[in-house]
Amino acid sequence: MKPSTNRMLNRIKCIYMFIRKNGTVTTQELVEEFGITPRTVQRDLNVLAYNDLVMSPSRGKWTTTHKKVKMSS
Repeated sequence: MKPSTNRMLNRIKCIYMFIRKNGTVTTQELVEEFGITPRTVQRDLNVLAYNDLVMSPSRGKWTTTHKKVKMSS
């Protein structure tokens, strides 16, 4: 796997864990927590949403779904 792909997957996993830990978070909170652009956050959230791991109950807010996830290192 390319280093950039590995970095992206690790970042997406960290974003998912942050949302899971904090309940509902805003896109801006993710931008500030991870030091990435709003566009990058949105792309990562789109990947998570496509896989039914997060949902947006209202514009700009995100929470995890009830889908079971097996985490690996």
